[in-house]
Amino acid sequence: MTKALASGVDDALSALEKVLLGKRRQVRLALTCLLSQGHLLIEDLPGMGKTTLAHGLARVLGLEDQRVQFTSDMLPADIIGVSVFESGSGEFRFHAGPVFCQLLLADEINRTTPKTQSALLEAMEEGQVTADGHSYRLPKPFFVIATQNPVTQYGTFPLPESQLDRFLMRISLGYPAPEVERELLAGGDTRERLDGLPRCLKPDQLIEVQSQCRQVHASAGVIDYLQRLIQYTRDSDLFSYGVSPRGGLALLRCARTWAWLDGRNHLVPEDIQQVLEPVIGHRVRPADDIGSHAGARLVNELLAQVDVLG
Repeated sequence: MTKALASGVDDALSALEKVLLGKRRQVRLALTCLLSQGHLLIEDLPGMGKTTLAHGLARVLGLEDQRVQFTSDMLPADIIGVSVFESGSGEFRFHAGPVFCQLLLADEINRTTPKTQSALLEAMEEGQVTADGHSYRLPKPFFVIATQNPVTQYGTFPLPESQLDRFLMRISLGYPAPEVERELLAGGDTRERLDGLPRCLKPDQLIEVQSQCRQVHASAGVIDYLQRLIQYTRDSDLFSYGVSPRGGLALLRCARTWAWLDGRNHLVPEDIQQVLEPVIGHRVRPADDIGSHAGARLVNELLAQVDVLG
């Protein structure tokens, strides 16, 4: 870990906290997701600061960003792009869609149809899009922040479990505390605060940080603890189904990044505990109500039942 990179990341976190008041943990989780080379799903009511978080991350990390407002009539080509015939050359030319950026805010992803959702999720998984038989690579780094309204709201198309699993993390910003909201109301325009954010890292530095996070050491004891957590979800009658191998790898990736943000090059069990709920909360369901989103309750039970020492 170089001091310059660590200092840049710390500066980015501090700058974002001045825009998203009282949301230090959520900001750190979002940055953890990005540095772990995954994608983030934010499930919350409108007006909670989801767009502010996305634009703020792009600004402090020097990333080219785009925002797409998903609607029920949106087509896959509106996201990935389309080939247009040009009479002058007599050939089709591909016109790239908004997905060709470094940070994409996919706003209200569950207001569009499953076909369009799948087009975006394919780009997230493969790091490329395919149009008319040709593949086009996406920029690096490539990070998607998708927002989702509560599924109880009118006109939503809930993401199925297989697509939810493509998101490394799911978080919620929630209402601010009363004293924080008062400061927010008295603090002026959010857009002005966003415009004043400094650029703390460059994209190539961000890629280097991602590489360093992957190299954080995980001891045999920590891996044993991780395996016990995963196995409990598969054996306990509380869970409708257990965490998949991909979910276990996701948990390890995020724990490594959390440790790096703490200035360590090795994992401790607390790193896994800190990221457990946002990583597996959307990957598990209670056995008594498979349609429920009670991930937080299940994670609390998991932490209570599985001993760190085995």
